[in-house]
Amino acid sequence: MESYLAELRSVSQAVLAVSGTLGTRDALAAIVRSARTLVDARYAALGVPDDRGSFAEFVTDGISQARQRAIGPLPRQHGMLAALLKSGVPERLTDIRTDPRFEGWPAAHPEMTGFLGVPVRRGAEVLGIIFVANKRSGEFTDRDEELLTLFAAHAAIALSNERLYERSREASVLEERARLARELHDAVSQRLFSIRAHARAAEILVGKDPALVSAELAAIADIGAQAHAELRAVIDGLAPPELDGLAESLRRYAQLAARAYGVEVLVTAPELPELEPRVQAAAFRVGQEALNNALRHAAATKISVRLTRTSRRVVLEVSDDGTGFEPALAAAGASGGLGLASMRERAAAVGGTLRITSEPGVGTKVRLAVPA
Repeated sequence: MESYLAELRSVSQAVLAVSGTLGTRDALAAIVRSARTLVDARYAALGVPDDRGSFAEFVTDGISQARQRAIGPLPRQHGMLAALLKSGVPERLTDIRTDPRFEGWPAAHPEMTGFLGVPVRRGAEVLGIIFVANKRSGEFTDRDEELLTLFAAHAAIALSNERLYERSREASVLEERARLARELHDAVSQRLFSIRAHARAAEILVGKDPALVSAELAAIADIGAQAHAELRAVIDGLAPPELDGLAESLRRYAQLAARAYGVEVLVTAPELPELEPRVQAAAFRVGQEALNNALRHAAATKISVRLTRTSRRVVLEVSDDGTGFEPALAAAGASGGLGLASMRERAAAVGGTLRITSEPGVGTKVRLAVPA
């Protein structure tokens, strides 16, 4: 009974490591540690191959850090490790040193005899290998192989989750690049066109009307200052937010944006109790996006940013008196440049809700409610 409970505890630790907040390497280390303990082995390791003949990850248990440093760099994909990766089937050996596929190890490597290795698979794909060596009592059994296969399945989940996260992160990077291109185009291109037009006019007027040339140069200076202010607003919006409280951060950004666009922005934002950092960051980004939309796309003359708090929620509202749009068309993707999908994703990620109401010629209101 005690042995059965020990197995359950070890398997539970592996499941928690995979489903919890640990990083992938920490989760793999927990799996390897649990596997070594459960099959009563002296050594255990898990390797994830790279595409250069070595291993991107090689997690060990039962070997001290000093011994690992003495062994040297990560192993190559050779010998029994390569055989496991290629065949994708378990290997159980009484003495690995007598197997014809064995190719030796570095001088500082511990001597290993009994060996049990299984592939870490996702469907037909071999993601890596996990193995144990030198059982403390007797030889590795069918039961040990079943348990190691179970831990390999948990390792496959951890590695698959890492791949999904990496793909999601890459998609987010591409989306952010596209947003950056749109932001820079909106903020700078029209100003640069105006500067070129005024510069051309000044060139034509040189020697004919000095007063008009002076006026054109003054216009160039003014437009350049506006372009600089808009570019600063874009850069500030791209940087990771270092927030000094949601209310104060929104107030500062609204002041900066108002100066850049010459539009009145009224902020009503009392100080709030400290929010969870990710909730605060999401609320700030939604407010930032809504404010930018009102300034750049809505031709608004007045914008209101309002923060309130109920017993359970913090509510952010950004309203404008601009051109508005047809919500049904926006839902169909016609207003994709407004970042509506991005705002909804940010709200959902922190357990919030987003409601956008708009009407052509009347204006738009963005209302975000997040957990307090």
